[in-house]
Amino acid sequence: MGERRVYLVRHGQTEYNAKGRMQGQLDTDLSPVGVQQAKVTAQMLEDKRIARVISSDLKRAYDTALILAEPFGCEVTTDPRLRETDLGQWQGASREEVDRDFPGQRAYWRHDPLWAPPGGETRLEVAERAHAVIEEIMATDVFDEGDVMIVAHGGTIGALTARLLDLPSRYYPVFTGLGNACWSQLLARPRFTGEATGTTPVAIDGSTVPLVPSSRPDWWKLPQWHLEGWNLGVATDASPDEGALPGSSPVSSAHDATDSAPHDPSQGRG
Repeated sequence: MGERRVYLVRHGQTEYNAKGRMQGQLDTDLSPVGVQQAKVTAQMLEDKRIARVISSDLKRAYDTALILAEPFGCEVTTDPRLRETDLGQWQGASREEVDRDFPGQRAYWRHDPLWAPPGGETRLEVAERAHAVIEEIMATDVFDEGDVMIVAHGGTIGALTARLLDLPSRYYPVFTGLGNACWSQLLARPRFTGEATGTTPVAIDGSTVPLVPSSRPDWWKLPQWHLEGWNLGVATDASPDEGALPGSSPVSSAHDATDSAPHDPSQGRG
């Protein structure tokens, strides 16, 4: 099979989300709004070919995963490596309290993935632990049965998305503002590797391109990931992800990237 798709879904809203408090790895519950958000997302995704659902072991993600997995009859397994960023001394505080007690640090953290909140972890550390989960899944045959859904947290999903796309660390902050119960969608394909061994057969216009090896039985060990969509879904009463700056809010789209043509980078960003 030459393609493998993953859905990275953020948990539904919690009371901490609604009140603008920093959860990090605190184990909080879904709010009634969060439960409804998860149900709406389950309906949106029910026609997909989901073969496995893996969740963060934090309750807000696990409870969301149970709702999302129901249409597919999948059991939900958990993995602590999918937890939200450890926010150290900021956990449990409101954004205003963090900005008062640690002036300027939250804004700096949002823009520097190499910097960690006091007593916490960096975005790169989050990306690496979550990426290890993807590597292990890719080594299984689950994709022969369908796609994989990961249910986690806004910061974790943003960092993991950037890591899968092999982006330099300075671009990690691009992936922010993921709404509650919205998702990032990525597709893995074989990566062009090695030196060209010649050229392709001549096309009708006389052109050729280099013939580069791309199809190996173990291509999944070093796949090329493609972003099919970010912040997909419809989050009612959506809450910004952890540490969002004042005035920011998630922008969600009900568009399903699997039904669209690939984005042409030459056309710029829309």
